[in-house]
Amino acid sequence: MLSYLQYMLLFMIDYVFILLIGMLAVFVLTGLAGMFSMGQAAFMALGGYTAAMLAKFTGAPIWVTTPVAVCIGALFGLLLGLPAVKLRRDYIAIITLGFGEAVVAFLNNSSSITGGALGLSGIPKQTTPLMIVICLVSIVAMIASLKNSRFGRQCIAIKSDELAAAALGIDVARIKLLVFTLAGAISAFAGALWVHTTTYIDPAAFGFVQSSMWIIMVFFGGINSLTGSIFAGIFLGMLPEILRFSNELRIAIYCGIVLLIINFRPQGL
Repeated sequence: MLSYLQYMLLFMIDYVFILLIGMLAVFVLTGLAGMFSMGQAAFMALGGYTAAMLAKFTGAPIWVTTPVAVCIGALFGLLLGLPAVKLRRDYIAIITLGFGEAVVAFLNNSSSITGGALGLSGIPKQTTPLMIVICLVSIVAMIASLKNSRFGRQCIAIKSDELAAAALGIDVARIKLLVFTLAGAISAFAGALWVHTTTYIDPAAFGFVQSSMWIIMVFFGGINSLTGSIFAGIFLGMLPEILRFSNELRIAIYCGIVLLIINFRPQGL
């Protein structure tokens, strides 16, 4: 029988690892293709609510809810990517921010479907710490393989110089669209794991703050480094919980550490 402290420690680790999977979607967008999504947490919300409603209202198991959630995330990534890939990077950030806020607003005001601001509870817990670790390792291995593939090199070329990449025969719009779709699927996958771990979901957890936190983690670890982003995600994910004893000061301490790293180590960890 686990003690309360052991249970909370395991829950915090699960929580950080699931958010780390969501952060990896931002690494795919920003670290590989150089695009900024200010609303990536909305895809996690879409995946989470899809899995939650299927599990709660139909009794579907996790091996059914998760693939459906991933497909929903990929579909919305594709739909958002169609207009976004034709725009400059700063406009992509604005569009994704608007999309993210629209999703949160819809979830807050659709009480008959999603429970509104109160969220959904009573979702069956169907994950284990080992399952979450396996999922995280699998996603990391997939992204590492993708980064070293021909597709990954094309993404990096686009990030460096879109015009030069296009001159070399790379279909820039197609590559960007695939990246958007993949990032949406990864974030939705994290959302499905989230609801089956916490047994509860509400819109407040998936706003601009969470999306911006993921971007900070990628820059904190090094925008070109998958390993650095992973370590930064673990460190910054656990830091607020470690500093919880300091109440309001923990936010100031957290921001101070981030600013020090970005100013004195701009290339990241």
